[in-house]
Amino acid sequence: MILDQITDYITGKEIDNVGAEASRQIFEKFLVENKGYAKSDILVDVPLTVQFKGEDYPSVIDLIVRVKDRPFMAITCVAGSIGSYEREILAGARLVYDHIVPFAVSTDARSVIIKDAVTGETIGQGLESIPDYSQAQTLLKKIDAKRLDPEKRSGEMIIYRSFNLEKINK
Repeated sequence: MILDQITDYITGKEIDNVGAEASRQIFEKFLVENKGYAKSDILVDVPLTVQFKGEDYPSVIDLIVRVKDRPFMAITCVAGSIGSYEREILAGARLVYDHIVPFAVSTDARSVIIKDAVTGETIGQGLESIPDYSQAQTLLKKIDAKRLDPEKRSGEMIIYRSFNLEKINK
């Protein structure tokens, strides 16, 4: 089986055009061209390994948007219903680094759901709700880095693994 290849907008690497890749490419371009982020502010396929029953399950978070090298948004790009993925990216935002990434975003490149990754509350819907680079700088000045309660870590790993099985071992 021959897969279509496309060039990733952020990295410039050739990648397989499968699953939600079309959505990711549109959203990467939107972040740069409409919201003012530099390509260097956006990390692609950020590794995240969760443990379940003593086994490691490597996966990736589609995008991490940084502001002045500080993680700001963890993003999952999907081909289906974005509501089905909001809990997955919320867990990912809580697990990927030592501190919680402040905002968890699920998108199909036509719409978005933004959650406060600390509280889990939905704080925005629609493309217009994505903060631009300047707004992100202002927001981050008001946000203290928070760590996930260690007692909640294993539960978040179970949630992430359960919702993220298609990316496991990508």
